[in-house]
Amino acid sequence: MTSSARSAWLRTLGLVGATVAAGLLCGAIAGRPSLGTAIGALVALGWQAWRTRTLVEHLTSGRHARPDVSPDIQGEIERVLHRRQTSTRLRKRRLVAMLRAYRAAASVLPDAVIVVERETQRIVWFNEAGTTLLGLRYPTDLQASIVARLPALPLASWLARGRRAGPLEAGSPLDSTATLSLRLLPYSDDLWLLVARDVSRLLQLEQMRRDFVANVSHELRTPLTVLHGYLDMLDPAEQPEWAPMLEEMQRQSTRMTQLVEDLLTLSRLESRVDLPTDETVPMAGMLAALRREAQALSQGRHEIDVGDSAGVDLHGSPKELHSAFSNLVANAVRYTPAGGRIRIAWERERDADGGEGVALSVTDTGYGIPAAHLPRITERFYRVSNSRSRESGGTGLGLAIAKHVLALHQARLDVRSDVGVGSTFSCHFGAARVRPRLPLEHTA
Repeated sequence: MTSSARSAWLRTLGLVGATVAAGLLCGAIAGRPSLGTAIGALVALGWQAWRTRTLVEHLTSGRHARPDVSPDIQGEIERVLHRRQTSTRLRKRRLVAMLRAYRAAASVLPDAVIVVERETQRIVWFNEAGTTLLGLRYPTDLQASIVARLPALPLASWLARGRRAGPLEAGSPLDSTATLSLRLLPYSDDLWLLVARDVSRLLQLEQMRRDFVANVSHELRTPLTVLHGYLDMLDPAEQPEWAPMLEEMQRQSTRMTQLVEDLLTLSRLESRVDLPTDETVPMAGMLAALRREAQALSQGRHEIDVGDSAGVDLHGSPKELHSAFSNLVANAVRYTPAGGRIRIAWERERDADGGEGVALSVTDTGYGIPAAHLPRITERFYRVSNSRSRESGGTGLGLAIAKHVLALHQARLDVRSDVGVGSTFSCHFGAARVRPRLPLEHTA
């Protein structure tokens, strides 16, 4: 209890005591002390009831009146409540100002921002871009079902996935040439935030980049073929002093040819949304082919180990899967010093939905990759070490190709690495891609 509250309480007790004592004194003078005491107590009680009624009226009136200046306990209570009400009003004003600022900021965003009720999927609020991008109208579309209001977009099944709903790309309901990217952000138990962005320009630029890379790579094939032809015609034995130069030219032209082929492969993968073929891939034969490739690339400098504990096959495109797995194996061989070990493992595992998935992992005892580089190693031409990449002859596109192949198979690439210890690249496939192992005669 504060000192002011203690003083007010003592004053109140003093006033009550003084009132009762005055009644007792008047009753004693009149010869009726008991009656005087009772009257004094009733006066004190009536006074306290009146003060309490006044306090309740001030609290229920809703007016921001000045507090009572009386020194008793009711006056102290009213002053404390007045201070708290003043503080609460200030907080409310600040909160309202912040909400208005946030709403004003959201209103001028170029992306459509829509607040949707989770259970009913009704529109609670939307900004101006919701009108320009999606055609929503204020206030008629408030409390309307967003699915019914935007029938051109496949929202029903997408919203049903809730927190598991990934980005959705769909045509604009207002412009058939525009493409929108929609994201669902559940930010509370009752409300969702739907954000729609016009990505038409980004898609056009991406398509221009893919077309440029594909066209340039295709056009480079002819001059490279001519260079290879003339280099093959030159015999180093006739001009021994030219032998080192011819060897370097052969090596660089071969590397350039491989780069062009990888660029074309990556361009082809980026332009696809479905697999070119979808069939059962015999993994026993795939693992045997990967072993032969690793041994040929290693030239006896590494220990190659292949394990097959899964005993199942994979459903997908044989050519694309071989390209992805081969790139992982080639990287492991290139970036592992002589005397190291390469292990290729085909194993069962639990997928993200709890089903019986599978994983192909390639583990090496190479240099390892620093943690800072891991988020970017699947980018095109990204190199952890330029000097090692030049020595190994890699194009910097192998992991990007593997990532795109796995995406087409609804799979993912996981990388774990320790500097000086080695790396493990794992391709994780869901249960939907697993098939029983084909009999031996079907894999011949």
